[in-house]
Amino acid sequence: MARETRQQRSERIHSDYEILKRLYPDAHCSLNFESPFQLVVATVLSAQTTDVGVNKVTPRLFDRYPTPEALAAANPEELEDIIHPLGFYHAKVRHLIGLGSTLTRQFNGEVPPAMNKLVTLPGVGRKTANVVLGNAFGIPGFPVDTHVMRVTGRLRWRTDWRSRHPDPVHVEREITSYFPPEEWTVLSHRLIYFGREYCTARSKDCRECLMRAAADAAAGIHSAV
Repeated sequence: MARETRQQRSERIHSDYEILKRLYPDAHCSLNFESPFQLVVATVLSAQTTDVGVNKVTPRLFDRYPTPEALAAANPEELEDIIHPLGFYHAKVRHLIGLGSTLTRQFNGEVPPAMNKLVTLPGVGRKTANVVLGNAFGIPGFPVDTHVMRVTGRLRWRTDWRSRHPDPVHVEREITSYFPPEEWTVLSHRLIYFGREYCTARSKDCRECLMRAAADAAAGIHSAV
C-alpha cells in the first residue's frame, strides 16, 4: 500500500473530527475561573491532579487571595493548607507565590496576553500558556496535555505516533497545521474529553467508542506501509 499523503491524512483527520464534534458539541475548559488571573492559577494547580480536584480548592483560595498582590504576600503554610489535597503542594506553593510576585512586579498585576510573556511566569509552561490564551483571552491556543498526546497518537493524526517521548511543541505545530486557528482551543478540549471518557491510559473503552472504526482504519493504514 502506498504511503498516506498529507492530503489523505488531512481528510482522515477531519472525518475523525466530525465524530468528536458530535460527541462533544459544547466542549469547554473544565477549570472554573472568572478572570485570567484565576485561570492561570488554576492551571498551575492542575499539574499532576484533576480539574475536579482543583475546582474544589479554588473557591477558598481565590476568596483568601483575590489578587496577584495578595498571592505574592501569602503565608506559605496557610497556602499549603488550602492546596494540600492536590498533592505536590510544596512546589505549587513556590510557584503560586512566585507567580503573584512576578505579575505584581513585572506586569502591573495583570496577566499578559502573550505566549512569550506568559512562559516567564513561575509554574507556567507552553501548555499552561495556551490554556490561558485560548480560554481567558480568546487568542488561538492548542494545549497539548497527556490526553491530547495519547489520542492523536492512537488515531495516527501525527507522524511521530510511534515515539515513546513525542515533543509537545512538534505535536502542537503538526496538529494545528490541519485546522484553522479559531478551532484550536475547542479542538484541544474535545480531544481531552475523549481521552478522559473513552481513550484512557489504563482502560480504554474501545467497545463503546464511536472512534473505534477510525482508530482501526488508521492502524491498518500505517501497519501496511
